[in-house]
Amino acid sequence: MTQNPPTAYAHHVLVDTAWLAAHHGDPLVRVLEASEDLALYDSGHAPNALRLDSRRDLWDPVIRDFLTPEAFAALMARLGITHETTVVLYGDKSNWWATYAFWFLKYNGHADVKLVNGGRQKLDADGLAFTITVPEVTPTTYPVRARNERLRIYRDEVRQHIAAVHKGEGALVDVRSPDEFAGNVTHMPEYPQEGVLRGGHIPSAVNLPWAIAVKYDGTFKSAQQLQRLYETAGVTPDKAVVTYCRIAERSSHTWFVLTQLLGYPNVTNYDGSWTEWGNAVGLPIEKEQP
Repeated sequence: MTQNPPTAYAHHVLVDTAWLAAHHGDPLVRVLEASEDLALYDSGHAPNALRLDSRRDLWDPVIRDFLTPEAFAALMARLGITHETTVVLYGDKSNWWATYAFWFLKYNGHADVKLVNGGRQKLDADGLAFTITVPEVTPTTYPVRARNERLRIYRDEVRQHIAAVHKGEGALVDVRSPDEFAGNVTHMPEYPQEGVLRGGHIPSAVNLPWAIAVKYDGTFKSAQQLQRLYETAGVTPDKAVVTYCRIAERSSHTWFVLTQLLGYPNVTNYDGSWTEWGNAVGLPIEKEQP
């Protein structure tokens, strides 16, 4: 089942190096670098780009949750963003944290958000002249908006969703590595263990690692290729789809692919992900048999 022509993405949310150059200095555009490696920004970034630390800037410092809507509005104002600004995001590792920030901005009601296809890797390959100059920002006034809860799903709702998967009405997509999905490890290779007690996956989940959506240069595969990858695995646009990973940065990447590139109408991101599910009392898990 497909919704869009095989050669076209559903939404015009991807930009490239030439687009950035054409909009250099545009007062209605704000470029943000959201990289996992925060030192990259200081070593050189896209002209006029500001740094967004998704963990420090978007998370509450005490409660394991996001900033309040009021704090989000203050953050946007500090970054010189108005409700009319086109926010353009890019980052390292094929835009892991940039797509997380994209999802979060959409969750908080910002309308015009775009992503640099391929992120830092592609900008560098295209010969973009990075700079160490941090642009000056004039703070703005940003409205407090209602959040779009249709984009986010919580633990108890995920548990209910398992029944929809069994009925053929839903899909649950675990975008982690095969070893994480199988329960052989509880974290990505070369990454720290972040406190989860159990390995495995949520029952009824299908394992589609996030990186299947990108090419060697970090840019996204064609719509036709993406449709084939997800629909062959039973992740079709007629179903309610839930994505999850470990802390939601990789699952945001897959959420972006399904909603923004393929136009799936009902996809939610489980930001609690395995860090919550794998530690919670009373929740079922599955492991792959050796």
